[in-house]
Amino acid sequence: MSTILTDIEGTTSSISFVKDVLFPYARAKLPAFVREHGHEERVRRWLDAVAIEIAASACQDAVIVEALQGWIDADRKHTALKALQGMVWEAGYKDGDFTAPLYPDVAPALRAWQAAGHRLAVYSSGSVPAQKLLFSHTDAGDLTPLFSDFFDTEVGGKRETSSYRTITQRLQTPAADIIFLSDIVEELNAARDAGMRTVLLDRRKDYPQPRLGADANGHTRVESFAEIRI
Repeated sequence: MSTILTDIEGTTSSISFVKDVLFPYARAKLPAFVREHGHEERVRRWLDAVAIEIAASACQDAVIVEALQGWIDADRKHTALKALQGMVWEAGYKDGDFTAPLYPDVAPALRAWQAAGHRLAVYSSGSVPAQKLLFSHTDAGDLTPLFSDFFDTEVGGKRETSSYRTITQRLQTPAADIIFLSDIVEELNAARDAGMRTVLLDRRKDYPQPRLGADANGHTRVESFAEIRI
């Protein structure tokens, strides 16, 4: 049996969901969220970390929030920002403000693979809590029971071969038995260098110009999970 390791953005769901829904939602809701929950230890620790980062340990929360909103605008990958965004998104999911849209071919394939005995795992730049939130609130229902493992950049950057070696070790599975699914060729290159099998998701919605030949750099190319052969 194989282990299927999947990315999220551009692979299971459109890149636009994160950029056009989640990021703007977090940006808009952060001020009220911090006002209401800034005294809680789980929130305060990250706000204080941001204050130190911007060299303003005694600054007001409004200044911290402004810095966080600037980081969202700049698409900055920062642990504190990810943690706080995740808390805001959790509230949004629970309030029913949105669900996570998946490409229609994704849920049927994931369920079929898991039923066939394959192991499913996720590796995304979003935090593990954010990954679990997304997959527990998809438009196809709660899919978290399908997955055995979740990985984020705590194991390393997604374009670094060492990250995939770490994942291989943690999965305790030979690299050749792992299939990594992603829409980013550079990530697939790193996974292949670590010995994994690779599949390039070339979604027309996210990539209007097909990446063929040299642009796929030797990775198996598909436009849908339904085309993947395990």
